[in-house]
Amino acid sequence: MKTMAILLLALMLTTKLTASTTGFVVREGEAVTIVCDTLTAEPVVRSALRMFAGDCKAVLGSDVRMGAEGSIVLTIAAGRPEGFRLEVNGGKLHVTGSDAHGLAYGLIEVSRLMGVSPWEWWADATLQRRSTFELPSGFATEQAPDVEYRGIFINDEDWGLLPWADAEYGHGNKKGTIGPAASERIFQLLLRLRANTYWPAMHECTEPFFLTQGNREMAERYGIYIGGSHCEPMACNAAGEWARRGKGDYDYVHNAENVYRFWEDRVKAVAGQPILYTIGMRGVHDGAMKGAKTVEEQKAVLERVFRDQRGLIQKYVDPDATKVPQVFIPYKEVLDVYNAGLTVPEDVCLMWCDDNYGYIRHFPTAEERMRKGGNGVYYHVSYWGRPHDYLWLGTFSPALLFQQMTTAYDQGIRKIWMLNVGDIKPAEYQIELFMDMAWDMQSVRRTGWTGHLGCFLAREFGSELGAQLLPVMQEHYRLAHIRKPEFMGGTRTEESNRAYWNTIRDLPWSEAFIDQRLAEYQRIEDEAERLAGKTEPGRRDEYFQLVKYPVQAAAEMNKKMLYAQKARHGLSDWAMSDAAYDSIQTLTRIYNQGIDNQGKWQRMMDCHPRRLPVFDPVSHTTASTPMTEQPQCLAHWNGADCVGGDFTPCEGLGYEGKAVEITKGKSIVFNLENCPADSVEVEVRLLPVHPVEGDAIRFQVSFDGQQSDVTDYETHGRSEEWKMNVLTNQAVRRFRFAVKNKKFHRVEIKALDAGVVLDQLCLYQ
Repeated sequence: MKTMAILLLALMLTTKLTASTTGFVVREGEAVTIVCDTLTAEPVVRSALRMFAGDCKAVLGSDVRMGAEGSIVLTIAAGRPEGFRLEVNGGKLHVTGSDAHGLAYGLIEVSRLMGVSPWEWWADATLQRRSTFELPSGFATEQAPDVEYRGIFINDEDWGLLPWADAEYGHGNKKGTIGPAASERIFQLLLRLRANTYWPAMHECTEPFFLTQGNREMAERYGIYIGGSHCEPMACNAAGEWARRGKGDYDYVHNAENVYRFWEDRVKAVAGQPILYTIGMRGVHDGAMKGAKTVEEQKAVLERVFRDQRGLIQKYVDPDATKVPQVFIPYKEVLDVYNAGLTVPEDVCLMWCDDNYGYIRHFPTAEERMRKGGNGVYYHVSYWGRPHDYLWLGTFSPALLFQQMTTAYDQGIRKIWMLNVGDIKPAEYQIELFMDMAWDMQSVRRTGWTGHLGCFLAREFGSELGAQLLPVMQEHYRLAHIRKPEFMGGTRTEESNRAYWNTIRDLPWSEAFIDQRLAEYQRIEDEAERLAGKTEPGRRDEYFQLVKYPVQAAAEMNKKMLYAQKARHGLSDWAMSDAAYDSIQTLTRIYNQGIDNQGKWQRMMDCHPRRLPVFDPVSHTTASTPMTEQPQCLAHWNGADCVGGDFTPCEGLGYEGKAVEITKGKSIVFNLENCPADSVEVEVRLLPVHPVEGDAIRFQVSFDGQQSDVTDYETHGRSEEWKMNVLTNQAVRRFRFAVKNKKFHRVEIKALDAGVVLDQLCLYQ
């Protein structure tokens, strides 16, 4: 990147507008004059100026031209990296950036204040015209990111982003290309979200990012650091490039010379642009490395790989490799190698991963928090793999994202946050929540994720409609937390038992539970339909994409599977399930064809990714075993129903949105009167998190003073228990106690480790 010294000259954005003595005013239709030496400005600033000019035209009808005087002043001054300050003084708006990125973010913040949504293009958030834009005298805001590198990973793009890019921008491009035109749209979104890092799509079906002409230059234009996932070291897409640029096997034990040259060629080519280098090595795609079989062998190979890769950085990028941002990602089996004593250079960021379903596997120890390279996180709101994909609908729980990422931040993970977003759509809200937390954690923490969602909906659809939509979207996310739409067939992917792949099966729910769930979905589906009629002109496509499609498609998927389950038992007509399938197809056609946007998202939405059986019409069969009958419970509580103890509420998290985190070493208490049984079974339903400290997450139950054994509910690898946990978003443990002859009974749940989150508690006879 060019040195910041070239930005020491003040940049002036000036307007031929009437400046109020009491504040800053922009009136509709008056020309905006910009004084800015584009030859000395960083590319990211020039890009922000272009975007701001487009926003001015759309919102105020103001043309932009070059000139000499005006009322918006852009300057550079020392401050926190990528920070900015906006201040109204003497009728002028001063935008001060600590560096080029800060200046760009400050300018885009002015667009936000004008009412421009970050999703103005990506969700058809039509810009609303206004006659005046005004900021009062004394207005000031100062902002800087809490996390240094913040970005997204485009992944599993086969059924959404890639076919859409082919349809929308494919003219003249090689088939299977996400080229510079599509990349520019992505980078504009990142700039509006105040993000600075991008991991490009890497499946074999996609032309690799660095082999696509124009992509590198577009990233530089928007100040984007290009990185790569756990299996893409040294800015190389091994899955897409090894077969074309490599020679022999991708094996550093038996073919190190050719693998080294593969990395070297790329580092030489990109040494002059911002790269966040992933170091280490896995297999060509998402598998273990070749040539080293045992953990000790893998550790030896990785330490050699580190030395060689950092040697390339020293040779081609900077003789002092510690000045070049690098990350090591102990993902899946590589975490075992790291835990076996792998030595990672001190200046390299350690990036921890969730288990692909939103539960972070490892939080840094005190020693890891002290590392110069810091700590990062790679997090999923979209995933392809076992026990089942969730690639279709963006239903990932914002409550879980908020709980896990606040924990990550509090545990010192503040260097790099990367979010696997699939195709971007339809995970718009989760992306914005994640990026806003990375930018200003305390601001989001103050409002909570519910307040944040409410502000998102009010910004996009107006305060009145947004307020009515908030409970709809909260319920939408809550129901999907109980079971995601993609999991409704009881099937699994990539299991050794192929019957799991192909056979739709009953879920372990009673008829009463099914009827209740169907009714809950019907309520929000009907409300989404009713509120669609209140949507402002010009926002019909946005409403469909952000609200109607996800809510109604999720509801119809539940209808399809649950009416089928009832029909297998002779409790419903198969036509109800078949009609739900047809509704999903119709909704998807509307999404792709658009309402007013002329088919802008053609091929973006695919309602049967990977062609899995769960997305097909349900075959008309008859059940051979009875439907599950739910046992009658003596008492049922949510975590927040406790009558005392030491805990922190987890906003909106859990089956009924009332989970609590119990303080380490403390208990919470539940009281029960008049238990008729001689013994009771206490069923504890916990959020299936992983340890925050150490390698265990333990709790203990007591009933009328009788104590259970200490229970550790940590899961390892892809065990059957872990699969059940992530499919249901609960970890369940059961304990039996004798009932003494008392009128009043006391149940206590004690957390022996940090991070224990109690969702629900049930007592059975």
